[in-house]
Order: sequence, then structure tokens, then C-alpha cells
Amino acid sequence: MNVGRRSCLCPEGKAMGAPDAHVAGGTGRKLVACNTCSLCPQECVKEKLSLVHGFLQADAQNQLSDLETKLHREELSEEGYLARVKALLSKELSVENGDAAALSQKSNGCSENGAYGSDEDSERAGPEGEEDSAMEMEEAVASSSSSSAKRGRAAGSEGPMCPSLSQLEEPEMLTDERLSIFDANEDGFESYEDLPQHKVTSFSVYDKKGHLCPFDTGLIERNIELYFSGAVKPIYDDNPCLDGGVRAKKLGPINAWWITGFDGGERALIGFTTAFADYILMDPSEEYAPTFALMQEKIYMSKIVVEFLQNNPDVSYEDLLNKIETTVPPAGLNFNRFTEDSLLRHAQFVVEQVESYDEAGDSDEPPVLITPCMRDLIKLAGVTLGKRCVRRVVSGIASNKDKGPTKATTTKLVYLIFDTFFSEQIEKNEREEDKENAMKRRRCGVCEVCQQPECGKCKACQNMVKFGGSGRSKQACLQRRCPNLAVREADEDEEVDDNIPEMPSPKKMLQGRKKKQNKSRISWVGEPIKKDYYQKVCIDSETLEVGDCVSVSPDEPSKPLYLARVTALWEDSSGQMFHAHWFCQGIDTVLGKTSDSLELFLVDECEDMQLSYIHGKVNVVYKAPSENWALEGGLDMEIKMVEDDGRTYFYQMWYDQEYARFESPPKLQPSEDNKYKFCMSCARLDEVRQKEILRVMEPQEEVDGKMFYGLATKNGVQYRIGDGVFLLPEAFSFSMKLASPAKRPKKEAVDEELYPEHYRKSSEYIKGSNQDAPEPYRVGRIKEIFCSIRSNGKPNEADIKLRLYKFYRPENTHKSMKASYHSDINLLYWSDEEVTLDFKAVQGRCRVEYGEDLTECIQDYSASGSDRFYFLEAYNAKTKSFEDPPNHARRAGSKGKGKGKGKGKSKSCRQEAAEVKLPKLRTLDVFSGCGGLSEGFHQAGISETLWAIEMWDPAAQAFRLNNPGTTVFTEDCNVLLKLVMSGEKTNSLGQKLPQKGDVEMLCGGPPCQGFSGMNRFNSRTYSKFKNSLVVSFLSYCDYYRPRFFLLENVRNFVSFKRSMVLKLTLRCLVRMGYQCTFGVLQAGQYGVAQTRRRAIVLAAAPGEKLPMFPEPLHVFAPRACQLSVVVDDKKFVSNITRTYSGPFRTITVRDTMSDLPEIRNAAVLVPAADQGLAVSAHPQGSHLQGEAARMRHVPLAPGSDWRDLPNIEVRLSDGTTTRKLRYTHHEKKNGRSSTGALRGVCSCAEGKPCDPADRQFNTLIPWCLPHTGNRHNHWAGLYGRLEWDGFFSTTVTNPEPMGKQGRVLHPEQHRVVSVRECARSQGFPDTYRLFGNILDKHRQVGAAPWGGGEVLGGPVPLHPVGAVQQGQSSIPPPPFTSVWGQCE
Repeated sequence: MNVGRRSCLCPEGKAMGAPDAHVAGGTGRKLVACNTCSLCPQECVKEKLSLVHGFLQADAQNQLSDLETKLHREELSEEGYLARVKALLSKELSVENGDAAALSQKSNGCSENGAYGSDEDSERAGPEGEEDSAMEMEEAVASSSSSSAKRGRAAGSEGPMCPSLSQLEEPEMLTDERLSIFDANEDGFESYEDLPQHKVTSFSVYDKKGHLCPFDTGLIERNIELYFSGAVKPIYDDNPCLDGGVRAKKLGPINAWWITGFDGGERALIGFTTAFADYILMDPSEEYAPTFALMQEKIYMSKIVVEFLQNNPDVSYEDLLNKIETTVPPAGLNFNRFTEDSLLRHAQFVVEQVESYDEAGDSDEPPVLITPCMRDLIKLAGVTLGKRCVRRVVSGIASNKDKGPTKATTTKLVYLIFDTFFSEQIEKNEREEDKENAMKRRRCGVCEVCQQPECGKCKACQNMVKFGGSGRSKQACLQRRCPNLAVREADEDEEVDDNIPEMPSPKKMLQGRKKKQNKSRISWVGEPIKKDYYQKVCIDSETLEVGDCVSVSPDEPSKPLYLARVTALWEDSSGQMFHAHWFCQGIDTVLGKTSDSLELFLVDECEDMQLSYIHGKVNVVYKAPSENWALEGGLDMEIKMVEDDGRTYFYQMWYDQEYARFESPPKLQPSEDNKYKFCMSCARLDEVRQKEILRVMEPQEEVDGKMFYGLATKNGVQYRIGDGVFLLPEAFSFSMKLASPAKRPKKEAVDEELYPEHYRKSSEYIKGSNQDAPEPYRVGRIKEIFCSIRSNGKPNEADIKLRLYKFYRPENTHKSMKASYHSDINLLYWSDEEVTLDFKAVQGRCRVEYGEDLTECIQDYSASGSDRFYFLEAYNAKTKSFEDPPNHARRAGSKGKGKGKGKGKSKSCRQEAAEVKLPKLRTLDVFSGCGGLSEGFHQAGISETLWAIEMWDPAAQAFRLNNPGTTVFTEDCNVLLKLVMSGEKTNSLGQKLPQKGDVEMLCGGPPCQGFSGMNRFNSRTYSKFKNSLVVSFLSYCDYYRPRFFLLENVRNFVSFKRSMVLKLTLRCLVRMGYQCTFGVLQAGQYGVAQTRRRAIVLAAAPGEKLPMFPEPLHVFAPRACQLSVVVDDKKFVSNITRTYSGPFRTITVRDTMSDLPEIRNAAVLVPAADQGLAVSAHPQGSHLQGEAARMRHVPLAPGSDWRDLPNIEVRLSDGTTTRKLRYTHHEKKNGRSSTGALRGVCSCAEGKPCDPADRQFNTLIPWCLPHTGNRHNHWAGLYGRLEWDGFFSTTVTNPEPMGKQGRVLHPEQHRVVSVRECARSQGFPDTYRLFGNILDKHRQVGAAPWGGGEVLGGPVPLHPVGAVQQGQSSIPPPPFTSVWGQCE
């Protein structure tokens, strides 16, 4: 028997244990009354014994009196007294079965109103001896019941029970020896806390009048007495037949019904509790079977949901649907499948069971109710939380649930950082708890849970002042934990506001320039070095010299002192001055309060200040990484870098305040002649300004008042005649005037009776549409570079002009967008059209070659850089014709930098590329999934994944299939790290473990569910945080100290828990000595037809160059490109500058999958016509008939979804017919239709509470969507079709029409997208192999980071960015910059 945590549904106020008078003389009622009076436990036991006295023989009464006398004289201890009472009752009490049973039920754990005694009840029971006494009393009663049953068996009927036998009432039935689990030689129970348990088969449930009733519809909760009859069997009997059972009638009334078995057993166990016993239900009677069958489906579904979510708390709603639809119901149930429709139908019931399960759990277990999956179900089905006043009881046997990853293995450094920070935060938050509770943690006040009084018994109540506690914990009564509050907080925690207000850049530490100086405290030391510059100054008897660090007084005394390095000392008309190169304190960086209070950061900010602002001298120490830095990982390091004496600080890094980049300090050295006034900040800022100045070089000739040049520079990039350039779309227009692709046909009026939900589509915006996507860059070729001649005869080099040839893209010709459907995105058309524009309009340089001049194939040429284009023809806009390019186009295409024609140039370029080619990095991929992240790096040619860690076996197998040379560990990452840290060379399977120095790059995407319920920092949530997989991943980094580190995660990672996860991650990396930064990238901007924003944390070891984030390659929908991040009210952006346009057009659904073969029946595997496409994993699993009908009726027009479904009856292939959705209520918000028809489907539309009677099922328009649509943006996108010219929503682990990303229907076929189509949307090449069944493969694709890099639906390469980017230094940057789009 699987007995795990038990959910018990019963009303608090019901008089449990108040049955009709079953015990002779009303003794039963008197025994019940003993529990309701205010007697202490000892008095209660005495009162019960006095009631029993009347039913005992005179001799037994005398013996009890003697025992009581000895107890009063203290000749007998309480233990001895009760032991003898037990023996006496075992012998004498067997005759009066009814009263014995009554005593039994009251001594077996039922307390006030028949409810179970709680932990608090047992605590109030008094000293240990009294508890033992009560237990022995229970043993006595149990033993007497067993004894009397044996006597009754001897006098009664032998053999199998038959229906003709008389039926016993409950107290008499419970004494039957057939229900005893002990033989004649056993004394009975050692002890037990609950009522005796039995099983009942062939049962029926009915009311007082004998009418059959369901027990799950709230009748019991409304204090309506229900009874049941059947054959009662001992708890160990698993045979549901009548043999060996005791026929019983009118058992009850039922005080509670409950479900248990949430620990992996085949079935959920359903039970009843009466005043006398617990009964586990077996098979219903023939008459009751139809009623019970309706209940079994939702009861078993509750079991599936609870078990699935307790082991997989981070899964999505789509994953739950997978589980439900693929679970086969146990044998014996009269239904053969579970569906999404049945889940939504029973959602209220399922959620109530989850609430019940949560409250029965331990206080430190994360609630199942607030998992993302449950929150989606609650919203979708419009579930009312806290609807019933319910009690929960935990059974004695613990749930055997899977705990997931083990406790985090951490290095000492990571542990100390987390421990130090949280100990401070916990103390601080305890002080601020009252204020925040008043502001934030408001219970809803409406649900029935909120309206209950405090129980006064639970631990939270006992801590309250009103119940005599200290009042420090500030926790709500355990019986009043508002479910609506928990769900709301979890939702708020995951929300990310894309409408980020423009925040000013971080304020510089500017001071007032004038301050009254006290010359007596300031005096120069020595003679001036040069002119008015000095080397030393004395301030308040303290000597300072150039290079010293000082604290500086702010204008406002309330602000803390600023810290700076003195880089120059002089005197001028403003007074005695110094030049301050500012330090930034850790709290002013993105680290905020997680930073070390003594750590400073160099910044590019400096200022001339009066010496009178100096407060005093401080000591700032530079902590350079040690020579053995890479081998120091995992050692017991002291977290303190310097002693806190109030004047000593340290720094390790330079900090970029705009991009939140921590880098090694620049190594600029002053020359001999400017040592006395050298400022590193000034030097760096001057270098940036010089780069930004536009310049012309190589003057050629002067013609018609213009000076022509051969070269111009901008931002360090050289532009020569014949070079290709990028320009913003508005830089020039084309002769062809094209219709805007954003324009759509005007909406026609629809028949509101046929399409009653169409009115919800008021917005013109279509999710997944590219209609707002900007145009890609214009491309031109430089014909001339010139400046106009001024009146003084000199060229105006501040106004540089370019004369360009225009290039057409396929979509710019008269063929419009259709021309781009099957054209390479690198293809251009030459034109002799020219345009003159300002040099400052140039956005970048590109390479445009005539295809016939290339010595390599076009695909190789295009794939070798993100700035490569080619042309094969010229376009004549006047004649709308395509022609051979003119000779000057071909000749110009071969010129370049004077290195010869095409052949020579190509060879030279290849030689350059070979010179900067770097060896591949040895990589460890943690949380690798099926290998999406590693695949991107492999395609970039920058890494070789030698080790991977993945706990989920199907994903690990997929990784092995695609990376046969990789050692894949299918086990817990914490176990592996522990082995390595303890000196082990292999794991338990004999696989070699990577050792220190082996790993050059560490990458991975650690899940965040370890602390997904953490809303505050207290001792319990800290425990979750420090055991999270993020902490484990950081410990891997600290131990191995790789050259490069990459953490990939969902966009919310940077905002999670008020950015605390991000800040602590960066804090750990900085303390380790890593240069690091973070940013948010949009996958759609790097060549996949999918919106997928991902947070990236990058780190580089000391001595390496911290990579820049790559510039976007493709234009994409602006709404999906909100990539800035606000941390502590400061706005941060990445280094990306292409915020409006890009080199290539957006990649569309058409590009991604239009070449795949049609799937005529999604339930049948389609063999691949071309095995290279690898579409054997093509189809999605079979769907419900109702779902298939909905898909068929969703129109093919762009933007179509469930709101376009007709309200009609449809005959399904199984012969059944759907119903029309009935609109029965006035819609308060949306009013009536144009024809006056109602629009509400539930009483809540009128502002009233939901009425379960309003629910409708088996309708083409799902009832739940109009029911809750007003609260959830009309559920836009559910059952939505992809648009050929649009893009995918974020690929999920299973595409479901009713899921979070409901826009999953094929643009033309009536089905959801297949595994291969989803894989392509992620950028997986067709040759990439997945493992397992269809659902496993969907999960592998959806859970992978976007990994693309090969052809997406045709010849659409995702280009590498190039090992040496234009404008970069001549030193090759680390390989992260080579292909970013492929590796996130």
C-alpha cells in the first residue's frame, strides 16, 4: 500500500464524531461529549472510565475501584495503573462491543469535534507520563476490540459472506475478528496515533434518505450527513471481492474524505473518515459504479499532477499536458486516456488537492501551488483559490519523493561570499519586516482561508504576542496562508517590465568648483616641477604627493566621502588645485550591497578639484592576481582582502559604468615629460575622442572645388575607394517604390453570431509578425571620397562626403518580398545609380565581390564573415530587368587595397585568416542538455567539448550521439565536483574526471528552481539559495579556474529576486579575480526565426581579453528587442550599437521550414524523402479529436487564433458531436454584441462569484478562454497559427495550442509544429540527432539554449563575426567574438 502525504477534505466547523446513538444507553454520545468539554486529559480519561463502569461486571468494577484507590495513595504509578486497567479491560470489556468501539474511536487520536489531534494537541497533553498513559489506554481499547471480535467469530457464521447475511452497524462491525490484524497470541498495537484503518469494497454512498450521492461535490463540506455501506475488509487485504469481508450498513456519517498515495504508487488511494475508523475505498457496488467513475478521473489526475510537480517543480504547463496525455490510466478504471479537456474540466478540484497537499507538507518544502505550471493552470481555468475551508492531515508514512539534485557542493570562497552576505541581510530584513509586510505582503482577504480566525495552536500562532509568543517570526497562521497571495508573489517575481523608463547614466561624482579655502591648512612642499605644478603638498600637517589616494568631502555632509587618486597638483586663478581620478565604491556598481565594502574600482572619471575638498589620506592597495592564480581554485582562501582600519581599501578591476563591465586595469604608462600630470582616465577618454574624429588621408587631386582622397577613417576603421559600406535605411531610397509589407487588408465585418469571440481582436498588433521589423542596412560601394574647398583654399575636412554606387537587395527590386523567399540573404544586385551623402552616415564596412571573381565557392565565401555579400547581375530599375554587370563594376570589385585582382585578394584574405586562427578551447559543458550550447561553439570553431554533465538520460544520450568524442556524465553535478575536490580521478563508472588545468572554457545554463519561491531573505530561503545549482556552477568555475566562463539563462535571470541572483553571481566572479560582464541578447537578431531573449554572463581570466557582445546580424521585431536591464534603479545596456538596423533581413518561418515535406497525419511518422533532412522525428504526437477539430477551423490568415473559431457544432471522427458554446450572462466589461447577444459564459462576467454550474465542455470554442480572457489579454495567441513571413514564439519543451506559447499551429497544415520544425527554429542543423520518443525530443529542443549556426530552411547561413573584427585592436581577441549567434 502506498500511503504518502494525505489530503483530508472536511469542514472545520462540522461536528465530527457525533453519530446517531449506536451504543446502548446513549453511552456513545456521552463518550463523544467528553471530548467537547473543558476537561484536562486526566479528568477526561476518568470520565470515560466512569461511563464504562456501568457496563462491567461487579467484580471488574471492584477491581477498578481498588486500582484507583492505590493510584490516589501513590502506591501505584500512573503507568502501572493504566497497564493494569489495560489488562482488566482486555479480559472484561469484550461483551459490550458498542461502548468499547466508542471508547476506541475516542482514544485513537480524535479530539474536539472529531477532528484529528494536531501536533499542538500532543504538545498540550502535558508531561511525558500523561502521553504514555494515553497511549496505553489506546492499546487497551484496541486489545479489547480484538478479543471481543474473536468471541463473536466463534458464535457467529463461518465461511464466505453472502448478501443474504444481516448487515452490522459500524461499532459492532469493527469488533469482528475478520478485521483484526493480530492473532490470539499477540497483545495488539504497540502504539498508534490515528484511527484504525480498514478497507471497504462493494460500497455505496448515500444520504439520510438513501439516495446515492457523490462525495466530492461539497456535500460533506456543507455539513450534509452522508453514509456508506459495503463489505469491510482488513487493511492488508488487497482483493476487492466480497470474500472475507464484513457486511456493514450505514457507516458514518462521513466526517472527511481524503486522498493519499502521492508517492509513485499505481493508484491514488481514496478514503473516508468516520468517528470510529478510516476506510480506504476499493471497488464500488454495481449501483454506485457510474457515480464513482466520474470521480476517479479527477482524483487520479490530481495524483498525476502532484507527483509530477513535486519532482519537476520548474516544468511548464505544456510539460504537464505531455505527462497527462501520455499517462495510461490504471487497469480497472473505465476510461482509457486523460486529455487537456479533462484537466481543465477538473482544474478547480486539482488545484484544491494541490493546496491540500502543500499544507500537509513540511514548512521548508517549496509549495507545488506556486510552480509556473500551476500558476498557468490557475489563470487558464479561472480557478478560485482558498475556496474551501479545508484541513489537511499528514499520514504517518513519509512520502518517498525524488529530491532532485543533492545539496550543493561549494568551494570555500563561494560559500563564504554567500554566507557573509546573507547573514547581514537576514539581520537587516528582520528589522525591516514590519514595514515591508505593511507595504507588500497583503493577503487577499476574500478567500475563505483568509477569513478564518487564527488557530492558536500552530507554531506561527504560538510565536504571536496574543498567544504569549515573542512575535519575532511575523508568519501568518498556518491555517490562514492565503493561496492567492502566494500565487501573486510568484507571478510578480517572474514578471519583467519591458517598458523600462529611460534612466540617466550613473551620475559622476562632480563637486562644486569653488570653496572657501583656509590657506593656513594647505601649503606646497618644495619647488614647482614645471610651471605651476608641484610634486607634494601639506594639508593639515599631512604630506601628500602625486600618486597618493585621498578621501574627498562631498558638498552635502550627509553623503559618504568620495575616494580618488591625486594625479596632479598645481595652482592657478581658481586656487590650489589637484586632479582627482575617481574610484567607484562597490555599492555604486551593479554589485550594489553584495559588494565588499572595502573594494574600490577604477573608472574613467576624473575632475579638477580644489585642495580644500581633501579630507585626508587613505591607503588603496592594488591586489594583482597571483602567478599561480589558475591553480588556487577551491583552496581555503580568506574572503577578506585587507584589514578594515577605516583608511585602507583595495582594488582589482576597472569598471565601465554604462556597460557594467569589470576588466583588468589598463596598463597605460606616463611618458617622462608628463609624469607629474598623467591621468589614466584622461588618456583613455582622449583616445576614445580621437577615434571618433572623422579624418581623410591620401589626398589625390582637386577638381571643381573639391579635394578627393583615397582613404577616410571613422572609429578606427579605414574606408577606401571600392569598399562596401553599410548605411541606415533612410540614407537613400530606390527608384522602385514598393508597397509596404506591413500593410494588411482592412478588416471586414464578421458575423458576430458565428464568430462571437472575434470582437476580442481589437489590436492591430499580431504576435509573431514581422510587419514592424525595420529594413536592413542599405549597401553601397564607395566611388569617391571628397571634401569641399573653403574660401581660404583649404579643404573642409570636418565635412567629408562620399559618392556611392547603390546595391539592390532582391526585395528592393520590382519582384518585391517574394524575390527574397528563395534568395540568398548575401545576394545583391549591382546598379549604376549613384548617391552622395555624409561620411558620418556610414554604419560600418562590408565586402561586396562579383561572384565570378571568387576563387572559392559562394557558400564558403559567405560563411567566412558576417560582412560578406556578392552579386552576379546588375538591376536596371527603369526597364525592370536584370543584366550582366558593367565592366567598371567587375573591375571595382577586384580592386580593394591594391593587392591585385580577385584571385590574389582571396588568397591573401585566407592567409590573414590562417594567421589569427586560435587553437580550440578544451570545454566542460555543465547542464548540457542535448548539446545546443556546445554545438554553437563547435560550429564557430572555437571550442572542443571534451566533457559534459547532464542528469536527464535522453538528453545525455543525444549529446553522446552528436559528440562521440565527449565524456558525458549522466549524474549529479554536485557529486562529480565533490569527487574531484576530494582528489578522485574517475567516477563510479570509471569515467575520467577533468582535473585542474584541463578545462579552458566552462559553459552552462544552471536552472533556478532551487530558489524559485524565494521572496525574502531569511534563514530558510538562504538555505535554498546556497543549495541552488547556480552556486554549484560558480563553484565549478572557482575550482577549475577556466580561461573563459559563460553562463546562459532565461532573460529573467538578470531581474530575478531584485537582481540578487545576478549580483551575487558577478560578486563571486569578481572575488575570484575574473573580468566579467552581463547582457541580454535576442536570438532573432542572430539568424533564427524565433524570439528568444537570453541573459548571458561572460567572464575571462586575468590576462585574457574580456569579449564584447557581438553586434546583431539581422533586423528583428522592435517589441522583442528590449534588451536593457534595470538594476537598483540604474539602467544598463550591453555594448551593442546596432539597435535600429542590421546587415541582413529578418529570418522568417518560411526560411526555416518551407522546404520540409508535408505531414498529412500528425499521428503517423513520415519517412524522410531526403534522409539528409532527418525528419523521421518530424511529427508531434496524436491529438484529441476536439483539438484536431479546433485546428481545422482556425483560419489560415496571419494572426488567426482561437478568437476566430466559429461557434458551431462539429461532428468528430469518433462519431461524437461538439456543442455550441452558450452565452448566458451579461458581460460587464465588454457589454453585448452588435446584435444585442450576451457575451458572458459565467456569472463572474456580471461581477458575481463563479458558479460551477456554468461550466461547459466539449465545445469548439473552449469555455475556459472566454471565461478568463478579460484578465489575461484575451488569451491572444492560443490556438494561433504561425505566419510564413513571421517568427516563432520562444520554443518550448512541448508545443501545445493551449500552452504558454500557444501560437504553435503550422501556417497551412492543421497541426502543431513538428520536432524538426522546432529544432530548425532553434538553429539546430538537420544532421543533429535527438534521442528518445517524440516528447523527449521536443523537450530536448525546447530546453536547449538557442544553438543555431547551419542552414535555416534554405541557404541562409548564420555567419561568424570574425576572429579580428573591424575596429578592434591588432591583438586577436578571445574566441567568444568569433561566432556569437551560434552560442548565445
